[in-house]
Amino acid sequence: MFSSLVQRLNDRRAVEFEAEGSAEAGFTLIELMVVLLIMAILLAIAIPAFLGVSKSANERAGQANLNTGLTNAVSTYENQGQSWGLVTATGLTAAEPSLTFQTAGTAATAVGQISVDIGANGIVLAGLGKSGGNCYGIANFNSAAVAPAVTAITTAGTYYATITAGACDATLMEAGTVVWNVQESAGWVA
Repeated sequence: MFSSLVQRLNDRRAVEFEAEGSAEAGFTLIELMVVLLIMAILLAIAIPAFLGVSKSANERAGQANLNTGLTNAVSTYENQGQSWGLVTATGLTAAEPSLTFQTAGTAATAVGQISVDIGANGIVLAGLGKSGGNCYGIANFNSAAVAPAVTAITTAGTYYATITAGACDATLMEAGTVVWNVQESAGWVA
């Protein structure tokens, strides 16, 4: 008898619970539309911001390749008795296999390819950003008597440049009308 009473109370409680919950069981169309509108606004803000950040990151990848290439070249220069004449594109590729160093006069056409122009007093490297739009250059000279083609460089040091049109070739970058900057932040602003 007690179990049947408990069973009836449980049944009655279940019926009351179902009746109360049925009025609040779902969302109205207006509520759903408001949620979708909020999501659309957030996406409209987030997508352009994401695309801008990813383009910037792709350009930084190309610049990082050049920094790695320059570090490799300077290390090879030091290991070869401080003579730029002993530094070759083939030797640089062997020392850093993740990058492909190309001889002077050969343009970089893909990310990871670096055009190299080695002179008696230093080196000029050119490479593409990952998006392929800009060509970045980095030059390192160990004396003030630099190549006469690079008239803007009058002291030893590391210089940075960006070009947006033309072949991504270290020889052309060295001989062209490229603005070389001493500070990385000033040189690689696209």
